[in-house]
Amino acid sequence: MCTRHALPTLAMVSTLLGGVPPTLAAESPPAPAPVGQAPQTPKAPAPAAQIFAEPTVLTPRGTLVLEPDVQYVHSTNNQVALLGYTILPALTIGLIDIQRIESNLSTVSLTARYGLLSRLELEVRVPYVVENTTTETRPLATASSINSFFDSKGNGIGDVELALRAQLNEFRGNNMVWIGSLRVKSRTGTSVFQEPVDPTSGLQTRLATGSGFYAVQPGLTFLLPSDPAVFFGGAAYTYSFGRNVGYGYGYVHPGGILDLTIGMGLTLNERSAFSIGYQQSVVAQTEQSTAATGRALTRVGTLQLGTLRFGVTYQVNPKTLLNITIGIGVTRDTPDLEATVRLPVTL
Repeated sequence: MCTRHALPTLAMVSTLLGGVPPTLAAESPPAPAPVGQAPQTPKAPAPAAQIFAEPTVLTPRGTLVLEPDVQYVHSTNNQVALLGYTILPALTIGLIDIQRIESNLSTVSLTARYGLLSRLELEVRVPYVVENTTTETRPLATASSINSFFDSKGNGIGDVELALRAQLNEFRGNNMVWIGSLRVKSRTGTSVFQEPVDPTSGLQTRLATGSGFYAVQPGLTFLLPSDPAVFFGGAAYTYSFGRNVGYGYGYVHPGGILDLTIGMGLTLNERSAFSIGYQQSVVAQTEQSTAATGRALTRVGTLQLGTLRFGVTYQVNPKTLLNITIGIGVTRDTPDLEATVRLPVTL
């Protein structure tokens, strides 16, 4: 993700093309067996651990895979707001407000993948979102010495997604494999614009479970076997369709999101594998066209979100895999911790 060259020794390379879990020929012919005794075929190692949203394998034709997963995301962000003017480089006249925002998001999803053809699969994902946020504020330029806390919660169905993935070239044992994807995101979850706002704090009393916009995401993934590892990565771009969201916000067009990923997978033994990778997401500025009396969105500019991910896979039985991924945010706006547990089952 050795300078020795041989036949593809990673069973997970075969998995890239064949689904979960695969079989793979041995690196070298098995030792001759006694006359009258069939040679034993070694078991295939487990596939590379999935650490990104897009899997690096295709489901075999006519095969159905159900994948329940649970994801937990935690983030803490400290913000300082200056409401006033500066008369000297170190002297501000006005209100200095410090906020500490702690957010916890849990998503339980059920994903179904079906192999339509030998190189084409269909995926449907249905998420359920549970989230809560605690905002702690304290004005420093006033006589108040007591912190104020504001809690917001939300739960419900998220944005249902539909995806198609296709293998673009044939795997010949040691060549790079390309997989194209097209994902469509609905807006079945609630929108952030429709949730009520507390008039005193200006914060939402209930959190949204969806983005509020339809979106389409084309992507391209590569896989390169390099004994004893497999390198993988790719690029995807999410385009959201703007609309008039109402509630005084007018027409809103979310900024596009460019995702770049790179990773390496390594088979540890017959039943387990390890992966490490990095994802960089560039989120463009959201545009808003609204009347003078409407509500204005805060301009935050382009966001750079970087996440370092580690993942392990364990083959529970011939039809079931257990995948655990840990993500650590490395930029300011990225969530601090991301933990995902997946359990794909081949039916």
